[in-house]
Amino acid sequence: MHQVPFSTPGEVSDALEAVDYLSDPTISQTVFLAERLAKPVLVEGPAGVGKTELAKALAKIHDRRLIRLQCYEGLDEAKALYEWNYKKQLLRIQAEKGAEWRAIEDDIFAEEFLLTRPLLEAITSTEPVVLLIDEVDRVEVETEALLLEVLSDFQVSIPELGTIRAASAPLVILTSNNTRELSEALKRRCLFLHIGYPSVGREKQIILARVEGITDHLADQVARVVRSIRSHQLRKPPSVSETLDWARTLIELGVTEVDVAAVKDTLNVLLKYQTDIEKVGDAYTGPEPIELPVA
Repeated sequence: MHQVPFSTPGEVSDALEAVDYLSDPTISQTVFLAERLAKPVLVEGPAGVGKTELAKALAKIHDRRLIRLQCYEGLDEAKALYEWNYKKQLLRIQAEKGAEWRAIEDDIFAEEFLLTRPLLEAITSTEPVVLLIDEVDRVEVETEALLLEVLSDFQVSIPELGTIRAASAPLVILTSNNTRELSEALKRRCLFLHIGYPSVGREKQIILARVEGITDHLADQVARVVRSIRSHQLRKPPSVSETLDWARTLIELGVTEVDVAAVKDTLNVLLKYQTDIEKVGDAYTGPEPIELPVA
């Protein structure tokens, strides 16, 4: 595992490849700069292209714990940062019945009564961690304000305790599917990285690296068919993770050559809407086993 800062983007690429994450020069350089400049990385792109996997790969490379904040509509401070353990506080108040309130107040607002959530957990960790803030575009604009202090200064301010600063700055990866525009305040605190669908050659490499037992020929066919399918106007184009699922499906079914029947019989693995399945199924009539006609 890599315990010291990378000296070149090429080292980043090699380290990612060692954990089966096939990088490209832009990804490697952005990760390199993020570590050198101690800046978070905002990773945007369609679902399933490896944004979350990048954070997991970096955690493996550095042998760090991965702390994940899964964002969703309605996420608030109590779920993202911290909340007080009210039941434990109440027990302490009852145990100190008769004492002056000021003394009780100082006692119950101590760290032992604090319930840490992912952001504060990453800050208070005594060991360096990778903090993944996943699908940040799913939270409301107002909720983004919770992240700003963490992203800019690696600290959290708690009124009753003061400011808690990170003993070791976490490596922060934010992911976004770009379903809404993020605030300028959040963007300027991060390095920006866009990960799109891979080229045919790169997707083939990913398939060979991640799918056990697949041949070079079948991996090439899978990558080409998926690329052709994505050229259609679909409600949800197949992601890289769905490409891998499809490749494994073909192997399980004993398919060694991707033909019309193999594609049509397994489209439900690649596509998740019936309208998409029908559109591609109607278009793919052969006789070519690889290329789909562009709609």
